[in-house]
This record gives sequence, structure tokens and C-alpha cells, in this order.
Amino acid sequence: MKRLCAALVLVAPLAAWGQTQTHELTGQIGSRPAYLVLHTSRDAQGGWQVAGEYVVLPTLQRRFLEGDASPEIGVTTLREGTTSILFGRPSSGELRGTWRAGSFRGARFAPGGQERERFEFSEEFPPLDDYGANVDCEASAGRYWSALSLAVQAGKLQAITWRSRVAPSGQACTLSNLQQQAFEGGLRFASGPCSVTLREVGEYVLLDAQNCTAQCGSQAYLEPLVIDRRGRCELLRPEAR
Repeated sequence: MKRLCAALVLVAPLAAWGQTQTHELTGQIGSRPAYLVLHTSRDAQGGWQVAGEYVVLPTLQRRFLEGDASPEIGVTTLREGTTSILFGRPSSGELRGTWRAGSFRGARFAPGGQERERFEFSEEFPPLDDYGANVDCEASAGRYWSALSLAVQAGKLQAITWRSRVAPSGQACTLSNLQQQAFEGGLRFASGPCSVTLREVGEYVLLDAQNCTAQCGSQAYLEPLVIDRRGRCELLRPEAR
């Protein structure tokens, strides 16, 4: 939400129909801010096969999705579950709505068909031109540990060092000396192909790395971080890989 640690599992059924596109969205389910990532691919009939997941903030509740979308009018139905493999597993709900022109709106239904709450997501993230923070935090879960030192003033990067380590191998990642690049809907810092994006999701900001494998050991990775207004960090997906 591109970046979800279960992406390979989710996208595999889509590969048979062609190239997969990934869409990241920010919005709300009921009154709760949430981050949504959807992977889409054309099926043999010209419709869209969809798989993905959403994470509710601040509880970090995670739900996996799969279903389809109409290419003409955007009618989208996504079955929801608590594991990345939904086939043969009980559903925890269903999202029904319209996904069109970068907006996904509708309602979440319980397994019995009762409407539970409305949702609304957009592919347009708010600008961070005025964002300022001094963050010095650590986050860990299972075998994974990460530390971030970040300073931003009025939307301009002052300094960043982002490190991670995976036990028991000790394989690690280190990002530093990144330069700011123009980026709509947030902030982007990069060095060569490696880039880090900072985007607003509700009352939080989400830090994510792309194409940074050269800065990591063979078993290491950089799990996205959720940063609150006090500068505290949590792993977007706390499960160890």
C-alpha cells in the first residue's frame, strides 16, 4: 500500500492475467483512519481482479482483501479475511462500493450481510509542505528491530538515518544521506534508485522505503513505520517475516 509484506502471496493469483498495478489509498473505515493497498490485474473477460489489504490506525488491525471490480462503472466487491490466503477460510466481512477516478467509497458488511460501517478512500494523499518533526524512535517485533532519526522543518528534510536488523543472522539495512525530491502528496527522499516516502494517513504519517535492497543484507528489509504526533513509531505490520 508497492510494498505490503504479503504482496507476493496476494498478487500470485493475478499474474496469470497480466501485469499487476498497485494502488495506495488513504481514508477511513467508519470513524477510524486507515491505509489501503490494492493490486489489480485484468481478467480474461476484461474486468479487474483485485487483491490487497488495509491497516486500521492506530490499532494496526490488519485485514486482507480479494475480489473484483467492473471496468465500466467501478462497482467493486472485496471479500475480507484475517489471513493472506482467503480461499476456504471464513470471511470477516465484505467491502462493497464504487472505485472510480481515484476514489473508493461504499460500505463494509458483516459476514451475515448486515451493514457495519461506511468507508471512503482516496488515492490522493494530503501535501506535507508545512510538516515539521524531530523523530528519534525505535520499533521491534519478533526477530525484527528498526530505529529512525528524522528531522524535517517546514516540509524540508534536515537529516535522516533509518536502520534495521533481523535476528539471528544480524543482517541489517542502513539509509542515510538521502536528498529530497519533488513529490506530490507527501515528501520523498532518495539516493539513486532507493527512495523513502513520507505521507499523511489520518493523524499519522507513514514512512516507507522503495528499491532499497542494495542498502540491505540478503535477509534484511525495512518495514514501513507509522509515526504519531508525539514522534513515536510503530511497525505498520508488527508480524515478523
